[in-house]
Amino acid sequence: MLMNYSSATEFYLLGFPGSEELHHILFAIFFFFYLVTLMGNTVIIMIVCVDRRLQSPMYFFLGHLSALEILVTTIIVPVMLWGLLLPGMQTISLSACVVQLFLYLAVGTTEFALLGAMAVDRYVAGCNPLRYNIIMNRHTCNFVVLVSWVFGFLFQIWPVYVMFQLTYCKSNVVNNFFCDRGQLLKLSCNNTLFTEFILLMAVFVLFGSLIPTIVSYAYIISTILKKIPSSSGGRKSFSTCASHFTCVVIGYSSCLFLYVKPKQTQAADYNRVVSLMVSVVTPFLNPFFFTLRNDKVIEALRDGVKRCCQLFRN
Repeated sequence: MLMNYSSATEFYLLGFPGSEELHHILFAIFFFFYLVTLMGNTVIIMIVCVDRRLQSPMYFFLGHLSALEILVTTIIVPVMLWGLLLPGMQTISLSACVVQLFLYLAVGTTEFALLGAMAVDRYVAGCNPLRYNIIMNRHTCNFVVLVSWVFGFLFQIWPVYVMFQLTYCKSNVVNNFFCDRGQLLKLSCNNTLFTEFILLMAVFVLFGSLIPTIVSYAYIISTILKKIPSSSGGRKSFSTCASHFTCVVIGYSSCLFLYVKPKQTQAADYNRVVSLMVSVVTPFLNPFFFTLRNDKVIEALRDGVKRCCQLFRN
């Protein structure tokens, strides 16, 4: 516990409650999730880059989404795994806390911007297929991805800077497995009203990318129902957007709970669970969403496995 006049130069991550045996079980589970996340998303990036059948805007965006999933889980999970192996609380310096929080928020912001772009891409493909290659050309796709990355990292500079201008004198124990900004606000002895207002800028990111997603899917569903009367044709068309829509639902619902609730400093246990969804579960599931429901990706994976087997045989 800190004295009232001093500010923390390091923090203690409380991590997960429970016994040492429980921590070892959680370590094994999360380590497995992390390895599968790395391998699954890396495989998607590789086949998107190598296979000619996947040289289209949809898979170009998917490759960048997989890269973002690798980043977001790598920013959080290794620190969390190390904390599960340590007895007691884990120490993290103030500078490391700043870097972790900034990268986590910046990568998340970039991911939401990219999900919005992917929704618009699906809209053009479903509602204006004849002009799809003209509208979503290589120059447009590169520009959209570049803007998403630059916007994501620039947007979070000011909120994170304001966040760490606060004085953390109530305590230096963070009730989470990473530098959660809601818990950091709880430790500050300053008036955090203005800071919370700054941090609610996340609302603009969420709804700024959610609006084109909702509008795009409204047009897609309307077009499918009007132009494809057969049930089999409708199911096929819906299935092309199902993977992206599933990721949108999980991602937005989790982050809306974390960052758009009235009080950032409450519900530490719920924050811990939802943070796990964002940083561990969703990156783990995304490769399965985009492979099990996509015939082209499955064919590319099957051909890749055959080529690898032939190389080993030779």
